Amino acid sequence: MANENKSSFIIKLAKVQSELKAPKNQRNNFGNYNYRSCEDIVESVKPLLAKQGLALIITDEIELVGERYYVKATATITDGENEVHSTAYAREPLDKKGMDESQITGASSSYARKYALNGLLAIDDTKDADSNEDGQNQGLDPILVKECQELNIDLEKVKAYYKKDTLTNADLYRAINQKKDTMKK
Repeated sequence: MANENKSSFIIKLAKVQSELKAPKNQRNNFGNYNYRSCEDIVESVKPLLAKQGLALIITDEIELVGERYYVKATATITDGENEVHSTAYAREPLDKKGMDESQITGASSSYARKYALNGLLAIDDTKDADSNEDGQNQGLDPILVKECQELNIDLEKVKAYYKKDTLTNADLYRAINQKKDTMKK
């Protein structure tokens, strides 16, 4: 009976994933792109979950990694017996103009929650707020991109250095850390 119940749960989750439509109705005029927020995803998925008898739970934890704090968001879908999780992290920037510390944490939480939901609900965000619509920075963490800009790191030079057409978040981390190391000297 347990396998039958688990199979039924997975079928319900697959229906939710296949029926979910979460359009990018938000607009960032500064960056000139459309995006969907965590709230947009939750609002779109609620009726589908209710139809299948499933519940969504999203939690946050703050984790210290090295010298930086990260928000760890976990999204869980459950039917009361079975559950599936997805986790995502977002790093708090050291500061963000116009925001106090609680707002910075809230923005990081929202970002991490959005990506936990993306993983859980099989949402493809290859062209999202984290990417330029021209595809040059697809999937890059906007906080890392902004930090590169603040440190005057030329992403084209980083691409050339790593002999790549596109960069990963790991490439940006390395470039940022290299730049900071040279600034300490």
